[in-house]
Amino acid sequence: MRLALIILIGIHGIIHLFGFLKAFEISEFNAISQPISKTYGIFWLLTFLLFVITIIFYSVHYDYWWLSGLLAIVVSQVLIFNYWSDAKFGTIANLIILFATIIGYSNFNFELKIKEEREDLFEGSQFKKDQEIISRKSLNDLPPLVQKWLTNSGVVGKQTISNVYLTQELQLKLKPDQENWNSGKAEQYFTIQPPAFNWSINTEMNSILSVVGRDKFNDGKGEMTIKLLSLIPVANAKDEKKVDQATLQRYLAEIVWFPSASLSPYITWETIDDYSAGATMDYKGTKGSGKFYFDEYGNFEKFVAMRYQDSNDTEPTEWTVAATKTEEMSGIKIPVECEASWELKGGKWTWLKLKITDIQYNVKKMPVANNVYKE
Repeated sequence: MRLALIILIGIHGIIHLFGFLKAFEISEFNAISQPISKTYGIFWLLTFLLFVITIIFYSVHYDYWWLSGLLAIVVSQVLIFNYWSDAKFGTIANLIILFATIIGYSNFNFELKIKEEREDLFEGSQFKKDQEIISRKSLNDLPPLVQKWLTNSGVVGKQTISNVYLTQELQLKLKPDQENWNSGKAEQYFTIQPPAFNWSINTEMNSILSVVGRDKFNDGKGEMTIKLLSLIPVANAKDEKKVDQATLQRYLAEIVWFPSASLSPYITWETIDDYSAGATMDYKGTKGSGKFYFDEYGNFEKFVAMRYQDSNDTEPTEWTVAATKTEEMSGIKIPVECEASWELKGGKWTWLKLKITDIQYNVKKMPVANNVYKE
């Protein structure tokens, strides 16, 4: 789709170049039977240049490529109206390019909104040099199994984590009967005090249509947004207690990527048996819980919770996040590959496989987005 758009803009632009060549009697252009004045010829050349600039900006993922594209379309359509009998079919190309620029603008707006949310989230959570060092003594109030996990993960002797930035490669199934996996990329920001996250994804539906999404948990409230082509809302769940609880439980599950958060005052622990511990998170009126399972060495194995799959659900569904690969990243031993599943009436539905490609702790400056949304 991307290459097809570049080719269309290129051909459409070259046609405008011939209008300039005809006006200055450099070359014949029989597609336009009417004479073209040199003044109009300059505008045909300007339109060609604007389309060329659009191709360059679009190819290098420049955020404002849609703006040059829109200017090119406006000038092009004015020329087409003036030479309507010969050039009217150029309107079709302009409409196609216009649709692409609308999507580009919507994508830009979506990114801008997320950037603003993350700046607000990041403000005040930066790493401080005098941050507390985690000692073995600071783990004493936790269940022995949780202490074992934290010790095994390597947080003892390190400073507490105030914020996290990570990127992921994903495989998703958008519905239970889907056979093939959709590939995607995601980017996520966490803060620990206060507990919050902002997660965004870009994937494709049927390998053709771009789908973007953003989940967030902030101030005890959750929100989930999915848009087709960054333009058409598919889901927009917010201002709902079930969504608040579901996003809180997601945050709770994902502390396995920054284990020192388990020491936070809003999380309480209880021993279940030798290999599992229950955790309850309570923050600003939103409360949720789940069970963490570990192996004999203290490696995280899975998190299980009764969680609302949808805000319309009357009852929660069993939700599991299982580690499939564990290794050290940025000095902490964490699950770097995971699978997420729902236990439906028809059986287990594994809908997500993820791989962490980068994780950074206690960042002093909000990292620049890695083109998660660029189309």
